[in-house]
This record gives sequence, C-alpha cells and structure tokens, in this order.
Amino acid sequence: MRALLLVAGLGLAAAPAAARSPVEGNWSNPANSVTVRIAPCGGALCGRVVSASAGAKADAAAAGTERLVGTELMSGLEQTGDRSWHGEVFVPDRNIRSEADFTLTGPNRLLVRGCALGGFLCKEQNWTRAAAAPVRTTRRR
Repeated sequence: MRALLLVAGLGLAAAPAAARSPVEGNWSNPANSVTVRIAPCGGALCGRVVSASAGAKADAAAAGTERLVGTELMSGLEQTGDRSWHGEVFVPDRNIRSEADFTLTGPNRLLVRGCALGGFLCKEQNWTRAAAAPVRTTRRR
C-alpha cells in the first residue's frame, strides 16, 4: 500500500507545470492611462483593466462604461503563431468591440491591431509591459 502511495505521489510531483504565455502580465496603453493584466481565462487569455487614470475613467463613463477598472478589454486571445494571438478588443471610450490581432514585437512591446465595421475602420497601438498595478493600502495611526 505504501509503495502504491509513493508511486502515485511521485507521478503527481513529476507532472509538468503549465507553461506561462509570454504575453501574460501587465500592459499599459501608449498614453499610460490604462493598464491591463493579461491572464488565462476560460481556456484562452483575457486582459482586464487593473488601473486607469481619471481621464480614462471619465471618457469610458461618457461612452457608457461606468466602472473601467475591472472591465475586460481583451478577450478570447488564442495563440496563432510563435508570438501572435487573435481575439477581441473592447474600446470603452467608443463603446466598440472588434476582432483584434496581438503581436509581441519585443519582450516588452505588444502591438494591438483591431478592425471594426467589417475591416473598414482599423487602428493599432503599441502597448508596453508595465510593472504590477499599484495596490492601495491604508495606514494605521
């Protein structure tokens, strides 16, 4: 019985950890007004807003997104190549969703290219890898 448990335990210990995607982590838009965290979600990758400037929050609210922090801006990212993914992007200050391509152009650069209206309206942005989002703390007196 002990031998069986030992073998089962060794089998579990030898199981490889899931490889982390190079696109996972925190990314800031070109204006540094929004930071998203790209992480696994439901079998793909998603990017949720972890911090945003007051101006970005106001622009999003004016277009109908009341709470920008926590909003999923990037969804369904599935790897299409060595350094590329395809998914969907949400532009909160315009209230538009569109298909998008995501390409790592360097270890700390992510090109995001989305097209709406059947490919008629396209835009691309270079996002940069960011440090972890600030954590709010309260001081005790």
